[in-house]
Amino acid sequence: MYALLSALPKNHLSYVLGSLAAIRLPGPLRLLSLQIFAKLTSINLEEAERPLREYASIADLFTRRLRAGARPIEGAIVSPADSKLRACGVIENGRLPQIKDKDYSVAELLRDPALAERFNGGYFFNLYLSPMDYHRVHAPCAGAIEFRRYIPGKLWPVNDWSLSHIENLFVINERVVIGIRSAYGLVLVIMVGATNVGKISLAFDSLVTNRAFSAADAQPLLKQFDPTLPVGCGDELGTFHLGSSVVVLFEPQAKINSVRPSSPAPVRMGQLLAQSGCAVR
Repeated sequence: MYALLSALPKNHLSYVLGSLAAIRLPGPLRLLSLQIFAKLTSINLEEAERPLREYASIADLFTRRLRAGARPIEGAIVSPADSKLRACGVIENGRLPQIKDKDYSVAELLRDPALAERFNGGYFFNLYLSPMDYHRVHAPCAGAIEFRRYIPGKLWPVNDWSLSHIENLFVINERVVIGIRSAYGLVLVIMVGATNVGKISLAFDSLVTNRAFSAADAQPLLKQFDPTLPVGCGDELGTFHLGSSVVVLFEPQAKINSVRPSSPAPVRMGQLLAQSGCAVR
């Protein structure tokens, strides 16, 4: 399996698949394709913002918004996505767990050793989005976006097999780091791309990854926002155009002292994720 995946041009194939998924078929075929896709991926159509017939393509349905009120915000620190909370805990010795007996460097994940050092002793959450999940990513807390960093990379799958067999998976894959200044200190939301479409788009910036075969598609790798961009808890940050993972990092000053629910467990966007002993200003 590893040899086969290594040989495949994963980024190029993902780009082509994304282009195919965005094709708008003639009326009856479009509706049939949407019905089949929704059934295969177990999409809950009752939560979708629009009726099935109003989606232009499979890609349009996959990146759907939800109807108003479908995801209430339950607290001050919430899940940024519908996902499986794979792991959470204290960041120790600058490393994050990938799976049993495998870990990876926070400095390599962020491509910034000085920034990574600020999070040593802080708290992390690792969340996995499956194809059946709602694929928009939201702010886990209120604050202001200070920067985003685009890190080009591969597009390996991020399923359980890959976690077990691919060393430094989250360091290898393409990703976007979003820095949010909050009452809990700096919070990082890292959107990690994966095989199949592999595209990440942002709600607050023009960056769209894997839409051309050049490394950064003429986008600056680091973009700082001055003035910063205010976000409320639960505000939309970006979209995965197929399944992937989100890693959220809190600095030690956030004093995360309670996690709801314990991992591993399914979570919904807006569900209370943690409580903090930090005095919110």
